[in-house]
Amino acid sequence: MKVLLLQDVSGQGKKGELVNVSDGYARNFLLPKKLAVIADNAVMNELRTKEEAKKHREAEEKKAAQENAKKLEGIVVKLYATAGADGKFFGAISAKEIADELAKCSGIEVDKRKIDLKDSIKAFGTYALDVKLYADVTGKINVVVAKKD
Repeated sequence: MKVLLLQDVSGQGKKGELVNVSDGYARNFLLPKKLAVIADNAVMNELRTKEEAKKHREAEEKKAAQENAKKLEGIVVKLYATAGADGKFFGAISAKEIADELAKCSGIEVDKRKIDLKDSIKAFGTYALDVKLYADVTGKINVVVAKKD
């Protein structure tokens, strides 16, 4: 009997999966405990509709991420920091500071965890950073760190 799982079932599958189980197991265990429903036409149509909606939503998110990646290409984020006599910072430039300045100057909101900051920025200069906008969509920004007056 084909059933659609409403919750994770050990040894059978995860929530939302369509699985084939024995009739007795379905009638005596899964259905009475409301762990699954019989996969009839109405349930199958609903499942198909949800999958199509999910694919459409993912396509829209990917398209928006690609547009943001194009916008990010020409953006230069300028940050100012103070340093000691030897030119080393009192601290470091963090991804949060970069994300905040990017939102201020371009209006594009990026989560600080999406900015690929390999090492912390502790010196003046220009840095090219990757921004992961979606699963396989990456944008590039330039960060310029200058001396604070």
